[in-house]
Amino acid sequence: MKGTQRFGFTLLVALVGSIWFFTPDSLESQNLTMEKVVDNLYVIYGAGGNVGVFITKEGVILVDDKFEQHVPVIIKKVKTITDQPVRYVINTHHHGDHVGGNPSLLNTSEIIAHRNARKNMVNKSQPGLPRVTFNQEATIFLGGQEVRIYHFGSGHTNGDLVVHFPAQKVIHSGDLFVKGNFFVDYASGGSSLEWDKAFLAMLELEFNTVIPGHGQVANRNDVIQQKKDFAIIRQRIQKIIQQGGSPNQAVEQLKLDDLPGWKFTNLMKRSLEGLFNELAE
Repeated sequence: MKGTQRFGFTLLVALVGSIWFFTPDSLESQNLTMEKVVDNLYVIYGAGGNVGVFITKEGVILVDDKFEQHVPVIIKKVKTITDQPVRYVINTHHHGDHVGGNPSLLNTSEIIAHRNARKNMVNKSQPGLPRVTFNQEATIFLGGQEVRIYHFGSGHTNGDLVVHFPAQKVIHSGDLFVKGNFFVDYASGGSSLEWDKAFLAMLELEFNTVIPGHGQVANRNDVIQQKKDFAIIRQRIQKIIQQGGSPNQAVEQLKLDDLPGWKFTNLMKRSLEGLFNELAE
């Protein structure tokens, strides 16, 4: 892909990403619901990314925090199951629907992210920058519990994290796994090819249950199927490339109706030109 074309595409994705990810839901009262996953571990659904809530006898660990206006609702729900304060917040990546609550939590909690996620937040002038970053692996020990945090390389972005609750055999995947959907944020270092490696590394962890970045709680087999389906999608785009097709033709011709649970979303369509060019190279 020529330099001017690449620049134009990257700029377009950056602008689209900003519009999608950093525009908070205007309805603070939009329903947020909390559901128990296993003992001491809950998920909060609703506007923005799924929030993981891990309860220990010395404090609470949140995984992601939606948008800023949702923080009071999140805290209120946490208080229905524990009197312990939120001690840590883990950002699975930098998109605003996952880190928008950071500014409201920085004064009372330590926020942790991958170093690339923080860099992306700095580059986009996002508030609520994490004070703690790491490169590949980190562990939180709190209240006799252990939470492991991994960076398996680029995928959705270049700063994705997977949070593993080993005793509970649960992971929070962030947007590395959203059942039947994907969005590769190429402007933020995402990669469909590296994403496949991240799936492999994720599946080396011992888990039965997955809290995805969006959507209902899933299981290990769902992740395995997602990896297979994503490979099929790349193969189909590769075939279009081999036949001399264009990115627009990839959008028009890509077939998903034989892949159960998949929907051709606008975010997927926005990824296809970048995915096309990545595979073409």
